[in-house]
Amino acid sequence: MLNEWQEFLAYTGPVTYKADGKKDTSWLGRFTFEALRDFSGLSRILTILARGFLFHGPNGAVLDGEPRGRMDFARQGLCAWCSVPERAGAKLEWQYRTDFRSFHEQFPALVDENGRGWFCRHFHAAMAFARDNPKVVRKAYFETAGELDKKFDAEWRKRVRQFQMPLFSSNADAAWITRFDDVMADALELGPLRRDKVELPEELRAKIEAIRPEKLPAEVIHTLIAYYATNRLEDSDWVVLPVANFDCWFGDTNFGRKYLSQIPEKIIQRSNSFGVSRYRVLPEFLP
Repeated sequence: MLNEWQEFLAYTGPVTYKADGKKDTSWLGRFTFEALRDFSGLSRILTILARGFLFHGPNGAVLDGEPRGRMDFARQGLCAWCSVPERAGAKLEWQYRTDFRSFHEQFPALVDENGRGWFCRHFHAAMAFARDNPKVVRKAYFETAGELDKKFDAEWRKRVRQFQMPLFSSNADAAWITRFDDVMADALELGPLRRDKVELPEELRAKIEAIRPEKLPAEVIHTLIAYYATNRLEDSDWVVLPVANFDCWFGDTNFGRKYLSQIPEKIIQRSNSFGVSRYRVLPEFLP
């Protein structure tokens, strides 16, 4: 979660679809099965992608010049990543299309010649792996993968159309949806992708260890403190907590379902306001 360039590469590079056992979820890439199923965590993912397109070259180097001049390029990159072929025989009268195969030459790794974007290909490949390998995936994944695979294209088209709606569109399906306009604004505000390394002093680690619940992995607390230290803004003590993305980072949903509730309030305080999960680290536990 601290090396955002590596996060960008995880969302745009190849995924190896194999597993050594049911605890091995590397075949999901940087997702949990639940994140793929529910389309959760997409706001951060799309913002990471947009920042990569706006500020970095193919080798990760920060580009010179004004990033606003690359906004069209970044938006096309998002469209390519999200691309999904239109329904066969559909009358393309809708304002927002979902098939961006025309960007294949510009973004060959993100959309293929048939209009299947990176996320579309990854979803189908992950579900196929779960369906075809019941011995190395969890039973719940095996049982639901086939049905999810069938429904994906239709559900994802709805999302991709929503992404393209203007900020003040009256046709939005819900008050809180992700739009490319929001993503681009956030990307410009956040700037280039970070590659931070935050090491907690041994004294601080010992202080945490003295009050850490036995069943709560120390890595969870350490990562949250490091993430907070690098993402806190000058005008606020609170940092948005992207729970679904932390789940994906840790490889399962234990972070959101089990570990968060176990963190002592003497270290981290949490709040949910207007549907946004956020947290703050008490000053004495900051590096």
